[in-house]
Formats: sequence, structure tokens, C-alpha cells
Amino acid sequence: MGKLIAKIVIDKVTDDFTGEILKANFTRRAKWIAVAILLACEPGVARQVDFVVDQHGNGHFATIQGALDAVRPGHEQFTTIFIRDGTYHEKLFVTKSFIALVGESRDGTRIVYPELRSEWIQSHNGDDWGSAVINIGDNVSDVILGNLTVHNNYGSLHGTHDHQFAIRGFKATRISLLYCTVIADGGDTVSLWDTIDGMYYHAFCSFEGWVDYVCPRGWCYITDSRFFGHNKPSASIWHDGSRNKSQKFVIRNSFFDGVEGFPLGRHHKDAQFYLLDCTFSQNMADRPIHSPKSPSTLPWIWGSRNYFYNCRREGGDYQWFSDNLDEAESSPDESQITAAWTFEGRWDPEQTLPSVLPFAAMPQPRNDAYDLAEEKIVLEWIPGRGAQRSKVFLAASNPPKEVAETSASQFTAVSLESGTEYYWRIDTMTEEGTIPGHVWRFRTRERPGQERGQR
Repeated sequence: MGKLIAKIVIDKVTDDFTGEILKANFTRRAKWIAVAILLACEPGVARQVDFVVDQHGNGHFATIQGALDAVRPGHEQFTTIFIRDGTYHEKLFVTKSFIALVGESRDGTRIVYPELRSEWIQSHNGDDWGSAVINIGDNVSDVILGNLTVHNNYGSLHGTHDHQFAIRGFKATRISLLYCTVIADGGDTVSLWDTIDGMYYHAFCSFEGWVDYVCPRGWCYITDSRFFGHNKPSASIWHDGSRNKSQKFVIRNSFFDGVEGFPLGRHHKDAQFYLLDCTFSQNMADRPIHSPKSPSTLPWIWGSRNYFYNCRREGGDYQWFSDNLDEAESSPDESQITAAWTFEGRWDPEQTLPSVLPFAAMPQPRNDAYDLAEEKIVLEWIPGRGAQRSKVFLAASNPPKEVAETSASQFTAVSLESGTEYYWRIDTMTEEGTIPGHVWRFRTRERPGQERGQR
């Protein structure tokens, strides 16, 4: 009965129960009160999130933009918008901070919209605002996209691969993409362009596009992700680090693939790349990160700053990505290069992001970590949304075995052996049931004289 009453109230103050248009004789406060009543009455996932979007009308909003518009401005705590599976043909405008858009499943929750940048600009008097599928406004910070797919499909519909943004932001910082698939049928798929303060963190994602399809400005850290480029003969990754010598683009433990002969990277202005523990497919061209011939290309003030560690190419390595961390400023050790290091201690997303995903995330030690002292390993994670307890699985074989149940978000691993690869997983126990986690790995340090893999 309470749910029915709340729905009637919302129907009175919104058009078609979407929250997109307020009726003149109701205040925004009345609408928020009504939504709060409905949230309190909604079973299951609604008790763990702020708004539920369901395009079939079984949530609080039928559109994602309707939920975004309903968020009260000025909050400094995350508003979580849960998006049920379906294909949402929407262009989104994110104009408020501390927003988390989280899908029901990575492949099932799809935001798909065709937009060509040049057409948008031409029809909007040169204004670039709105030229992407997801547009993040100026002065917005702390936005999370998780467990969903974003696709700008203009190219497949119209046969052009010019600039087609999937995600775009200018003066927006602390943007996180977690367990997302982001695709554009053209260039500049993920374009986060805050040249002064931009900080971006992406983990366990998949990126696909044409020219410069991942092209941050400022500071960016990407880990455990996959890249696929159709970008011949330009580049997959691009960086602008020209406004501050410390700006950098770090990619760790990721895989690069693409069409035969795809080049890795380029930059028109000063930039700084760090690639560690990355694998390149045999399709990658033998071409170092380079300066393109373009009217917008400027001389590099700080010279070439492209650093590699423990990177490999399937089919044989190229000399230009040999280990050279010792040439970087302060000669950092590979173990120092983390998200917190990348952002110079101003932001540590792996320790501070909220529990908005349905499953446990942000493993520490990082996935595929190696050379760990076996007597000092503490497993840490960010719990899944609505977690009451967590089940810990750990073993020297996959799948790992359950070893503990805890209400904490850490577990001290004991009785580990040197020179051994371990697998671990965290299952999230909620009021609604148990949600299995992803399997992560780490390897303990080998003792002197011990052969790799020997216990």
C-alpha cells in the first residue's frame, strides 16, 4: 500500500513517472519526499541505492536522465543510480558531482546513442557541450560509471569514423570507470580533458575506437584493462600533460590489441607515459610513441618521456619498449607506481571509492602483483554494495577455496609459500543473497636459488 501511495504522489508531480518535468503546482521538495517514500518501500536493490532506473516502468524512473535530474545538487556524498538491464538510447548530461551510474550487468546494461562531433557543433553554433553519449559538465567532480556498456554507434550507422565521443568531460575531475565497456565507432572514445586538475581512474575496463580513442589530459591511471584500436596509422592512446610537468598517463597490467599494424601512442603536446606489465598483441606496429605531423603539434618542452617496465609483445619484443624506469624523474621502482603515486597523494581511489558495485572490487595487493614477501600479505578490498559480510577464498590453485568469513574488508593471509602463485576471491554476502566476486592473483617472492614455480 505504501508503495502504491508513493507512486500516486510521484505521478502527480512528474510527467509519466520519469522525474523529467515537474508540474507547476508542486515544489522540488515535494518530489524528493515522494521519491524517498517510494525508495523506502521498494524491496531488494532499492534499499542499497538511491534511485532505480527501469525502462519498462518497474523502477523509480524510466530514463537515466530522469534520475540524474532528480539528484539534489550540492551533496558531497555519492548518489547511486542503479540501472536495470536494457538498451537505453539516451544522451546523458551529468551536471552534478558525487554521482554513481551503476548497471545491473556489464553486458546487459547498455547506453547507446549515435552522435558525430562535427554534426553536433554545426547544429549548435559551435558549442561542443553535448557532443558525446555521456557529457560531464564543468566543475563536476567525483563521478563513477560502473558495470555497464557505453557505445557511440554513429559510425556503424553512417559509415564514418571521425570524432565520436562515448564519454566527454572538460573541467571535470575524479572520474572513475569501473568494470565498463566503452566503445565508439570513431575517434576519441574516452575524452576527459581537464588540463589543469583532471584526475581519472579506470579499472577492469575495455576500450575500443579509432584515432586516439583513450586520450586524457592531466593525470590518468588505468589498470587491468583491454584496448582494441582500429587506428591505422595514427595511435591508440594519447596524452596532454603540457600544463604541469608532473602530469602523467599510467597504464598497468593491461592488454593492447587492434587491427594489423596499429601504432601504440602519440601526443601533440608535452606528455608523460608509463606502461608497466602490459602485453601487446603481435598486430602492434614497430613504431614508438611519437609526435604527429599536424598544425596543432607543439614542440616538446620536457622532451620524450615514455617509460616502460616488464612489457611484452606476442611474437617478439621491440627495442623501444625496453625497461627504462631508471630514466624517469626520481627513478621510481615499479612497486611505487600506484594510483596514489600517479595523483601525487591528492587522490587514492583504490582506498576511498564507495561500495557502489554489486561485487567486491579494488584488490590490494593489486591483481597480478608479484615479488611479494609471503609473511606480510594483507588482502584488502572495497566491499560490494550492501555487504553485510564477506567470504574469503584463497588457494594456490584456481578456483580458490573458502578460508574465512569476515565483516571486515581485509584478511591476513598466513602460511603462504615462497615462489608461488595464489588465487583469491571475495564473495559479497548481502541481505538478498551472496554475490560471487572476480578471481585475482598474486605471486610471492622466490627465495635465493629457488627456480620459478618451485615451492
